[in-house]
Amino acid sequence: MTRITTGLLAALLATTLLAGPAAAQEAAIRKNLAERLPQIGTIDEVSKTPMPGLFEVRVGTDLFYTDAEGSYLIHGQLIDLKARRNLTEERTSKLTAIDFGQLPLKDAFTVVRGNGKRKLAVFEDPNCGYCKRFERELQKLDNVTIHMFLYPILGNDSMAKSRNIWCAKDRAKAWQDWMLREQAAAPAPASCDATALDRNRELGRKHQITGTPTLVFADGTRVPGAIGAAQVEKQLSQAQ
Repeated sequence: MTRITTGLLAALLATTLLAGPAAAQEAAIRKNLAERLPQIGTIDEVSKTPMPGLFEVRVGTDLFYTDAEGSYLIHGQLIDLKARRNLTEERTSKLTAIDFGQLPLKDAFTVVRGNGKRKLAVFEDPNCGYCKRFERELQKLDNVTIHMFLYPILGNDSMAKSRNIWCAKDRAKAWQDWMLREQAAAPAPASCDATALDRNRELGRKHQITGTPTLVFADGTRVPGAIGAAQVEKQLSQAQ
C-alpha cells in the first residue's frame, strides 16, 4: 500500500510540475488582459497555437491572439503558410458548428429536389436582399433536401411576412413566390399557430446567428452569406 501511495504521489507531483509553466502562462495572460483590456469580457479559454510564443484567447466564439505576457493583442487570421491552412477559420468553424441532428425540423418547411439525399438547413428573412439573391442560386441545386427556417430578424414587417408564408397552404410555394417573383402571400388567418417563428429566433440567438442567409450543412458546418451554387455544391460534397 505504501509503495502504491508513494508512486501515486510521485506521479501527481510530476504532472503538476510539467503543467506548472503552462498554467502560470495562462494565469498571467488572463490577469494582464483583464487589467489592460477589461472590455474584452470573460475569457473562456487560453491555449497555445502552433506559432511559437503565440497564444489563442477565446471569448465566446471570438478569437484573439496574444504573447505569453498578455502585452499585445491581435484580432485577425492565423495562417499556416507551409500547410496552406487558415487556422483561425478552421477553429471558428468548429466553435460555431451546429449539430444538424438536433435542429428542430418541425419548425422549418422542406423543399426536396431530385433524390433529396443531401441535406441542408437555411435560415432566411423574407426582407433580406441577400437571401433573395441566394434563393436564385438554390434553384440550381439538385438531389438535395432543404430545410428552410424562417428567421425574421429585420423588423416587424419581416415577422408579418414570415407569418403569412408559414400559414400558407403551400409554404414552399408561398416562399418562392415572394423571394423569386415578389408575389406576397395572403394574410395569415387569426387561427394560425406561428409560434415556430419565435422558436426560430430563439434558436438563432442560442447559436449566435446574426445575419441571413446562414447555411448549416449535415456535418454541422455553418456558412454565413449568399454564396454561389458552386460553393454550396462543394460544401454539400464535403459534408457527406
